[in-house]
Amino acid sequence: MSDPHANSRTWWKNAIVYQIYPISFFDSNGDGIGDLNGIYSKLDYLKDLGVDVLWLSPIYKSPLADMGYDISDYRDIDPRYGTLEDWDNLLKGVHERGMKLVMDLVVNHTSDEHAWFTESRSSKSSPKRDWYIWRPPKYDQNGNRQPPNNWKSVFQGSAWDYDESTNEYYLHLYVSKQPDLNWDNPKVREAVYDMMKFWLDKGCDGFRMDVINLISKAEGLPDAPITVPDQPYQPASMYFANGPRVHEYIKEMRVEVLSKYDIMTVGETPFTHDSSQLAAYVLPENKELNMVFQFELMDIDSPLGRDHSPLIHKQWKLDEFREVEGRWQTFEREREFWNAVFIENHDHSRAVSRFGNASTPFLQATSAKMIAVLEIAQTGTQYIYQGQELGLKNFPRSWGVEEYKDVATINYWNQMLEKRRKETGEEHPDMSDVLDGFAKKARDHARVPMQWNSSPQAGFTTGTPWMRVNDDYKEWNAENQLKDPNSVRAFYKQAIKVRKGNDVLIYGEYQDISAGHKRVYAFVKTLGSVKALVLLNFGVEEATFVIPPGHDIEVKFSLGNYTLEDGENSVKSGSEVKLRGYEGRLYIS
Repeated sequence: MSDPHANSRTWWKNAIVYQIYPISFFDSNGDGIGDLNGIYSKLDYLKDLGVDVLWLSPIYKSPLADMGYDISDYRDIDPRYGTLEDWDNLLKGVHERGMKLVMDLVVNHTSDEHAWFTESRSSKSSPKRDWYIWRPPKYDQNGNRQPPNNWKSVFQGSAWDYDESTNEYYLHLYVSKQPDLNWDNPKVREAVYDMMKFWLDKGCDGFRMDVINLISKAEGLPDAPITVPDQPYQPASMYFANGPRVHEYIKEMRVEVLSKYDIMTVGETPFTHDSSQLAAYVLPENKELNMVFQFELMDIDSPLGRDHSPLIHKQWKLDEFREVEGRWQTFEREREFWNAVFIENHDHSRAVSRFGNASTPFLQATSAKMIAVLEIAQTGTQYIYQGQELGLKNFPRSWGVEEYKDVATINYWNQMLEKRRKETGEEHPDMSDVLDGFAKKARDHARVPMQWNSSPQAGFTTGTPWMRVNDDYKEWNAENQLKDPNSVRAFYKQAIKVRKGNDVLIYGEYQDISAGHKRVYAFVKTLGSVKALVLLNFGVEEATFVIPPGHDIEVKFSLGNYTLEDGENSVKSGSEVKLRGYEGRLYIS
């Protein structure tokens, strides 16, 4: 089978990208907040793991209304994290170790404390007034002032905030301190491109582009259809995601900035499961981005429809999981669509708690390793989130709501609390089911401090951490795992090495051979004459799987999370395989 990517292999396709959430990675000065010098001190740890690219979540100046995704100065580092000199030093250390550094680009919105917005809101005649999206109020039949339309903010409430001094509303798809930029204004685009060049000229190796598919809104900003009748504000992504001019703007960005540098680009594209819409951002013929994060797998354990919320848990099914994975692994291969392969990031809870089994230390380690086998065997650029390589799990259900720091969690809690107070007439209504959902799904689980060792605060800080450290840090930490050749961290290092040594895993054609098995996910990768077979048991009980005849499979064991018994080192079409609980195996011809 020919390789459609044979002539277009490049460093960012082969790369292992490690996402760092700086506030929680490592604190070098004891103030309880992770920082750039802390990241610098862990570069050898990352290089040893096999990392090629570091992606930093936002480190720019910010009031932290949304953990740095509300930027008040694009050209400076927030003092909590360090200085521009610290960034230069970090970049030097990264490059000296043969790695690259990718920054987060957040340009759908700014902070309301950014100088652009301060000037924009100062008066209707401000030269920067139309750098943001301002509209006059509407009035209901009783003369009450209302927002310009019925759009709901992603983080609850109206997507509009009223500015008394100018008697207009500004649009904020996220929190009120994150006003949306008006990309229809060429001066805004020019300012953004100039800022991007500032970082690229300093040596930055690319961008992860936050909610980049939201930069163009529907003409006229029409009211959203009423899908939640008991709520005043309605989900409106059909009018703000993948808008009419989004591709025009990204193509322009490619011409003006991206094409001039040897960099990698990955877009975040929420509210979008339509593969053809996502393809438009990625297909090389369109000259836009290298790849995008699609969130279909991340939504598999959330209810859809009017009850959709990433904070409500729905039991996921293996057949759905396989279908989503397989569809994207085979999508538009002949046109060189390229995947971003991930199962964790800063916006989702821990994979071992969602898709594995964290009920005992043995099952936690075993299922984390199985997930590693799944991830490194997929075609696309590989992303690992901090702590994923340790198999870290969610923090306990026993933690109270006061331990949750994420604005999305807090806003949802307050909305549900108000709703239930009205429904029950009680000051303290039962909220246990909401906490149950948080314990499984909240973004906060990915944001607790990194667990470096068994000293107080998990070795993250000598001070008081900005967020509570997970209770299991004394047993579950990097130092312990570095000493243990059977640890999750040791397994990830080995798995990354196997991936880098076998192009079939990075570039191979995918075929699901699970045949509807209730617990086993099995697939084959093919590149030229080389085949790889992946067998994953997503259950705690032993599972028997017969490799279907007719696939011309004859492969040898390469990686797995159990010691094999006699006769299991090689398998072929027709072989019967017994997989133990959460066993993952990789065979290569």
